[in-house]
Amino acid sequence: ASGATTGSVSLTEAKAAEYFSAAANTVILVPSVPNVNSYNLELPASSLGTAKTEKALTFDTPSGSVSILDNMLSNLLVTNGKKAGIIIGQSDKANLTDAEKEAIGDRPLIQLTLTLDGKQTDWNNPAAPVTVTIPYKPTAEELKNPESILVWYLDGSGRPVCIPNGHYDSDTGTVTFNTTHFSKYAVGYNPATFKDVAEGAWYHKAVSFIAARGITSGTGNGNYSPDAKLTRGEFIVMLMRAYGIAPDLHPTDNFTDAGSTWYTNYLAAAKRLDISAGIGRNMYAPKKEITRQEMFTLLYNALEVIGQLPEGNSKLLSDYSDASGIETWAKDAMKLLVETGTLNGSGGRLNPMETAIRAEMAQVLYNLLMQ
Repeated sequence: ASGATTGSVSLTEAKAAEYFSAAANTVILVPSVPNVNSYNLELPASSLGTAKTEKALTFDTPSGSVSILDNMLSNLLVTNGKKAGIIIGQSDKANLTDAEKEAIGDRPLIQLTLTLDGKQTDWNNPAAPVTVTIPYKPTAEELKNPESILVWYLDGSGRPVCIPNGHYDSDTGTVTFNTTHFSKYAVGYNPATFKDVAEGAWYHKAVSFIAARGITSGTGNGNYSPDAKLTRGEFIVMLMRAYGIAPDLHPTDNFTDAGSTWYTNYLAAAKRLDISAGIGRNMYAPKKEITRQEMFTLLYNALEVIGQLPEGNSKLLSDYSDASGIETWAKDAMKLLVETGTLNGSGGRLNPMETAIRAEMAQVLYNLLMQ
């Protein structure tokens, strides 16, 4: 109501069930109200306890929108009889650290909160990612390099943490991202350029995107080396950074050739999570050039581990003339990535045995994270 700082929309169990069972994603649109900068969607917690997600519901407010799944609270033990509150609102920048203030500037800062019976409750559910959009009008400078517009997560450490999938959508005029936990989030801008990546290059947007998010820092001396062959060590590190898969800080097991270098702890996590079983004899071969079928198999394995395998049906593996040349161990991965449009060949070929270059890797990660 007018004069309050928080506006509320309340759903009955029947209304929530109706919305979640609708054929299309239901959007609850909240108009702007004077003096209100935070919005609360209240509904029975049991409405968000579905074991397997079927539907989504979007709460669209002037501060931003949040799309929730009906299994959002499926991992909480006791929700029966409780009222859940999904709150999205503008957050105060007064208590931020200098590093956070510098990263955010005058861009929007929002806070996402879950309450149960009015009490703030931690929420983290990898099985129920929430999609968030924040209205944003970039500056003229930012519009020159929109791939560098991103989302910071403020985790309480005093320094902002990048959400790799956060990006600006020019069609909707919003910054959008997916998250599996609630916290404070801000729009940011972190441009990164390389001497050997021309603005007109086909991979320019992709390289700018992954560099802005810290997925790569290039190869040194201000270069990215887009045409350089990609090694297995380089790819696994960039892949895991892109999806926020943390390295093992104190590995108890690793590949025998993991060494003691920048990729060592990432290899330990990749082995532990079954992202990679190596090449045999407990070896990973991090310095070996990676083939396209190896790259896409590691990508498939990582997405399967974090429950983010793409869906869709746009092409057939048999559409490509060299599909029979794919090794048996890579067939399932490349089949799914082709069918979902994640992997596109060239000239009717997939070239599974060819070594991948750094520009190709950037484009693959860019295509996935922009979805």
